[in-house]
Parts: sequence; structure tokens; C-alpha cells
Amino acid sequence: MRVEERIREVFARAGAEGALHAMRIDTAGAAGPATAPPDGPGPATAPPGSPRPSAASPDGPGRAAAPPDHPGPAAAPPDHPGPAVAHPRSASHGVCLAADTPVAISSVFKVLLVLEFARQVAAGQLDPRERVLVTDGQRLGGWGIAGCVDDVEVSLRDLAYFALTVSDNSAADVLLSRVGLDTVGLLARELGLARTRIVGGPREALASMLGDVGARTAEEFASRYRALPDEGKRRLSVLDPERANASTPREVTRLLDLIWRDAAGPPEACAQVRALMGRQVFRHRLTSGFPDGVRIAAKTGTLPGLHIEAGVVRWPEGDAYAVAVFARSQAMAADLTRVDAAIGTAARIAVDSLRTGADRPRLPL
Repeated sequence: MRVEERIREVFARAGAEGALHAMRIDTAGAAGPATAPPDGPGPATAPPGSPRPSAASPDGPGRAAAPPDHPGPAAAPPDHPGPAVAHPRSASHGVCLAADTPVAISSVFKVLLVLEFARQVAAGQLDPRERVLVTDGQRLGGWGIAGCVDDVEVSLRDLAYFALTVSDNSAADVLLSRVGLDTVGLLARELGLARTRIVGGPREALASMLGDVGARTAEEFASRYRALPDEGKRRLSVLDPERANASTPREVTRLLDLIWRDAAGPPEACAQVRALMGRQVFRHRLTSGFPDGVRIAAKTGTLPGLHIEAGVVRWPEGDAYAVAVFARSQAMAADLTRVDAAIGTAARIAVDSLRTGADRPRLPL
């Protein structure tokens, strides 16, 4: 049975449909280990390929509970490539299942956000030690600062830490207002991610969810959402790649490949993103499919009916693989352990097939 068919069966048994891309990456050119750069604002002049200056966007009003993780608001991505199809596996394609189909990327967007932040630090445009006060009106609910009751003073670099390690929506929202939404979109273009669209942050995602059901508060949204039939839930803007932050599995792995090769910006910026992704606390998806000793640096994304993880899997022998897995479940829930486990199993099957081609031993699932 072809590896793509095996992966499709894994998702089907979990009550889901999947999209996946996996590829081997060459990390030999990366400058140093995946650790954060030294303290300080970085050099005074921008190296080639560094970020553009931008004006900070104002914080939006009001406090509400955040959606599970983060997608984006209404905007159109590029032309749809057609139906989801499995592409043949080859040295250039890796393992592909609907790898070029647009998908809502939820909180995977935060990888681009923190990369842009780290590039601006490296260019001397931002001081990572700059402190900001996150107040009641900026808390969106959820993990980290987003769920705090009291005001929190924190540095910009710690906002980046919370955004990637615990997928903190408030941290990402405040950091985005400092970095600039426009520059994050421009970064995707600069990196050649032509099908990736960044159209908003967590605050806009929440606003779109409230608007979709005609709610004014998080409590009202929760009540109206529960009453919706599953088909109505699937029509939420945050799940629609034509109205949300969107990309394709292949472009997500391309982004990871560029970061791991120090080709997405200054080496210290790429190293910071690698280090923070390596400290993500959620271990129930990609990590669940691999044995102890395999290092995984990744970022999750979650919405009702949509489970995502993208990351780099590094084996003790040193070979590394970028994997992006998107699972759309039949049940419209954000907490489905069988779907989370399927993400790990599908990633393991894909990576094992690539390792076999590289004359690496396979370990039992």
C-alpha cells in the first residue's frame, strides 16, 4: 500500500480527513544550535533580507474569551488550486497528501509572527527588552497571559515566548500590534510563500466568530455556538481558507525548511524561532507518534473540527524532517484525542517512508 493511502486510512479511522506534507531538510548550513540570541536589541543596521519598518496598529477594544488557538478574519487568499489530491512521492515532493490545497492555519500563523519579530530585533528596529503592560482590554482568554486576571508587565521577547510555547493569543495580539500586520504578510511574500495569506490576528479572529453567530460577548457566543448544527459550525469564517489566515501544507514545510537552514532571515532570528518552537509545551500530536530520543520543535493550531501541527522532527542520528499535518474531523469539537493521535501516527508513517529511502532503520510504531 502506498504511503499516502496508509496515511489516509489513519485519518479515516480517527473520523477525519487529512492533508500532509513531509520532507527531509538539510540543517548543515544552520549557524549554531537552536538557542535564543543574546540579550539586547541587535545590530544597528539591517542585514540583507531584514524586515521592513512598520507602524504599530492600535489594540482593539474590549475583553472577551478567545477562540481555541487562532486562525484569522475575512480576506481572500490566492486562487484555489483545485480539489484535494494526493501527489506522488518523490525526492522533490516528499510525502504529499492534499499538500497544495489551501487550509486555514490557525495558530501556526504565530511562527511567521515571531520570525518577523526576531528579524526586526536583529535589524535593530525593536529592543526585545522593551516592556509592555497587558491590561484587561487586551486579554483574550486562554493560555498564558491571555487567561490572567490581573494586568501583566512583560518584555517583547517574552511575548514571543508565550506566543510560541503555549500559543498565548493575547501575547500574539500585543506582539502583532508592535510588529505590524503588514510586515508579517510581506515576510511571507519575501520568503516565496505565494499561497500564504496573513490577514489578521487573534483579536480579529475572535471578532469574526462573534459576528458569524450574531453574538456581542463570549458568553453569548458560547450559547449560540452550542445551538448550531455541525454544518453551521463548519461555515465559520475562521475555518474557511478563503476568509482566514491560510497557507498550504507544502508552504508550511517550506517555511520550516527556510528557518532551519538560516535562510528565512539573519541566523540569530532563525535560531530564536527554532529555540522557542523546541520549547512548545503541547506534546499530544506530532510527539505522540515518535519514540523517546527524537527531538521535535513544533507549533499547534486548534479550532473546533480542525487540528493542526507543523514542526521539525530530528532523529538522534541528525537527520531532520519538516512535517505539516492538518486534520479536519467529522465531529465539531476542539478536544478529540483520537484525531490528535492520528496526527502523530500519520507524521511517523511519512517520516519513516523518507528515512527508509535514506537507508535509515525504521522503528516499530
